[in-house]
Amino acid sequence: MDGNQVDSGIVIQRLSKAFTEGSKTVNALEGFDLVIRDGEFVCLLGPSGCGKTTVLRIIAGLESKSSGRVLVHGSAVDSAGSDRGMVFQEFALFPWRTVRRNIEFGLEMKGVPSEKRNETSTRLIELVGLKGFEDAHPRQLSGGMKQRVGIARALANNPAVLLMDEPFGALDAQTRNLMQKELLRIWEATRKTILFVTHSVDEAVFLADRIVIMTARPGKVREIVDVGLPRPRDRTSNDFISVRGKVLSELDEEFEKARAKELSRK
Repeated sequence: MDGNQVDSGIVIQRLSKAFTEGSKTVNALEGFDLVIRDGEFVCLLGPSGCGKTTVLRIIAGLESKSSGRVLVHGSAVDSAGSDRGMVFQEFALFPWRTVRRNIEFGLEMKGVPSEKRNETSTRLIELVGLKGFEDAHPRQLSGGMKQRVGIARALANNPAVLLMDEPFGALDAQTRNLMQKELLRIWEATRKTILFVTHSVDEAVFLADRIVIMTARPGKVREIVDVGLPRPRDRTSNDFISVRGKVLSELDEEFEKARAKELSRK
């Protein structure tokens, strides 16, 4: 491994994962390789079941790998750690806790004093645009607001890496577009390394520095597309449409390969 890889935010080498279902073994990932630079925003795209979420869960330390290795800032990942924050599609907030107390949950578990917790949650509440909702409960919040709480909670431990598993997938189109802009604002303010799983090509082109397109199961890297467009991005521009077309073309080819493989098994 060269020096640039050691200094990278995330290094994944020959990652494989097999699941056992009864008497059957399912290979979810096989030979997955990826290097993500520190502070980079990368999106993962691919056919359903190609292992996108599995990659995230292994990096988060929530899932064991079968082989290969994962490094975050040069340290091997073998378990969950506060250097990695995870944001899920399901908001996963505690309904009995206020916005502030949801954000502070991880800090409480670490035994951080209340004054420091309050200082951190106040800063993050302002960062994610929830000032005035500190004492609200999840039932009083919209979907977009709940996901802002989820992002703030993931940031509370000041992780080096933010792992996001289709965080806007359950939102309506208008709220989703708004949250994409908000996420970019937060990323530009914090410069966290972000790995973001999505099924939306439009979302990936709007957000990412690079888009990693995965093969059908067993998942590996098929293609990496450098988006190369200045921000803020105009979804109606010719350049945006051109990048989206390139990504769609790669995905269509992969879907066709997956379909042909599936038909050959019947």
